[in-house]
Amino acid sequence: MKGLSTNARVLIVASDDTLAGPLAEGLDRLGWRTVTARGPYPALSALADLEIEAAIVDVGGGGAELAAFGAHLKAACAPRRLPVFAVGVPATGALDSRSYDLALSPPLHPVQIALRLEQLVRTAVAEEEFELRLETFAERGARLERPMEPERPVRVLSVGNPDPKFLALSNALQGAGAETVGAFTAYTAFDYLHERPFDAVVLWGGHDQNEALSIAAGMRRNTRLYHVPVTLYLNRHADVNAAEVFNRGVTDVAAPDVAEAETAARVVALARAYRRQVAVREALERARGSGLMDSATGLFTRDLFAAHLGRLAAASRIRNRPLSVCVLRVAERPEIGRARVGGWLDRAMPQIGSMISRLVRAEDTAARLATEVFALALPATSLGQARLVGERIAAVIGCTAFDSGQGQPPFVAEFDLGVAKLEPGETAVAALERAAGQTLRRQAG
Repeated sequence: MKGLSTNARVLIVASDDTLAGPLAEGLDRLGWRTVTARGPYPALSALADLEIEAAIVDVGGGGAELAAFGAHLKAACAPRRLPVFAVGVPATGALDSRSYDLALSPPLHPVQIALRLEQLVRTAVAEEEFELRLETFAERGARLERPMEPERPVRVLSVGNPDPKFLALSNALQGAGAETVGAFTAYTAFDYLHERPFDAVVLWGGHDQNEALSIAAGMRRNTRLYHVPVTLYLNRHADVNAAEVFNRGVTDVAAPDVAEAETAARVVALARAYRRQVAVREALERARGSGLMDSATGLFTRDLFAAHLGRLAAASRIRNRPLSVCVLRVAERPEIGRARVGGWLDRAMPQIGSMISRLVRAEDTAARLATEVFALALPATSLGQARLVGERIAAVIGCTAFDSGQGQPPFVAEFDLGVAKLEPGETAVAALERAAGQTLRRQAG
């Protein structure tokens, strides 16, 4: 096994480094630490020993044994959900769709793969979280609705001039079962995007990709459109900087020499993955209407959080995933003291709690532990990542001014932050107490 690392996040299964070598190097630079296995047995061993979040299988030139190999990897990780990518072109043709969440053909860029990893890994974690919430809420007599994807066909927005090659792709998308809508300009495209939901967008590069990249960048600046997959379809004379393209918000790049049917299949696969992501997150959001959450903030109550945190801790060990907790305590400052005396801090706390409930990821569990103390349980999150989550939330709320009464300047709520990662043999309560202790030491110091 090559590149063994105890903190590896991605398993690459490849017989040689032709495709996998540059990909592993690029992913490592982007923070997705990789480990490479040269065959099935080393791959399965790595899954058993490491906290692998996703797998990439080089199926290029492979035989029938690779067509369903992804399913073996997924089964080896159960109950942990493992997204599996297929890269390369298999010699035997079609892959088993149940084995691979996504199939991509060369050329491949690490940023492109990293974007897909981020989406599919977070969706997998969100699905695991939903299963745990089903159990926690069922214990209290509440039934959550399972994720529901739209019954309509996949809907794709095609943006660009009616070039014959671009029209051929639109026809291929329709042949793949997608409903396509055409837009000739960026203005029309954004009108459509705001009027109705789309599962994917295809941008025609033409002879100048600047307008297409501007549309992709504009979508990434919109929170509602941020996760919608965007494919840039190039013409024969295109010369683009791959890193710039993916950093501008493009999800995938389709080469002009690839058959339209293959490109259409890739677009539809991205669209279906996006629909699944949206369905899972919406199911988690609907938990707010269960009657068990704090009605003023949408946060978990103290007792509900305690029960769910214990279940999260047990699941993190079974699934071999990290679990971190974060505590946010309103920091003691003179203006906070004045706001507390006047009752204005109490009036602001429900709004602050509601902001926190909207700032956390759907798969995270946020609760109000005390009047001025909030806690987050962050599945599949390292200690460093947990600190970044807490700092981001504190920074957003720290930019918000709250009313202090007539004639008084508004006040700002800042937080003392504590984070802890669940250690082997440690209880969830002990980890939470370690995080809370950090906030108390900051207030005392």
